Amino acid sequence: MTGYFVTATGTDIGKTYVSANLLRHWRRDGLAIAALKPVMSGFDPNAIGASDAGQLLLAMDAPMDKGGLNLISPWRFAAPLSPDMAAAREGKTIPYDKLVDTCRSVAGMMPDDGRLIIEGVGGVFVPLDDRHTVMEWMKDVGIPILLVTGSYLGTISHTLAALAAMKLHGLAPHAVIINESPVSPVPIAETADVLLRHAPGTRILTLPRNAAAADIAALAAQL
Repeated sequence: MTGYFVTATGTDIGKTYVSANLLRHWRRDGLAIAALKPVMSGFDPNAIGASDAGQLLLAMDAPMDKGGLNLISPWRFAAPLSPDMAAAREGKTIPYDKLVDTCRSVAGMMPDDGRLIIEGVGGVFVPLDDRHTVMEWMKDVGIPILLVTGSYLGTISHTLAALAAMKLHGLAPHAVIINESPVSPVPIAETADVLLRHAPGTRILTLPRNAAAADIAALAAQL
């Protein structure tokens, strides 16, 4: 099984865009695929298709209904806040051990040639409860990490900070994927070059805005 935990340098950077496109590519190749977006805040049950989990279900050509949602996104909250705060608004908490066990269980059921995406929430330090953040979640699940970042002004600092934080926790991304932002001050290749100079040895990949199937295929091949 090849699996990736997809995280980012922040919110609305492109985790779902990258994840959905990879799933769609692997499905076209005839591979067994699965995805989890276990924790989701800001969820509107009347707009499933607009949600992150809905986009993953669409990419997998899976039923976009409550049953499908329960399978890939069991912890859903209405408030557009960090998961711990969103859960608290509903008098709930996220059971961290069950969250990790769910991810491990799905990974363990995948065939040898299967592809799995586990999409995180927000950035690497988003809190899940009073003690755990996405950082601990990634470490405890233990599959390769894809760090999605943008090409906006400030992304270099945000990306290097995320890499430094991961290193302090004994983690390193399998790859950094620069997902081209709507507004970029320089060509995406220049951002990649600067990041590589400051983070030598890191695999830096790029994905152009409105990526075509060939761009996604090239990205998947480099993973």
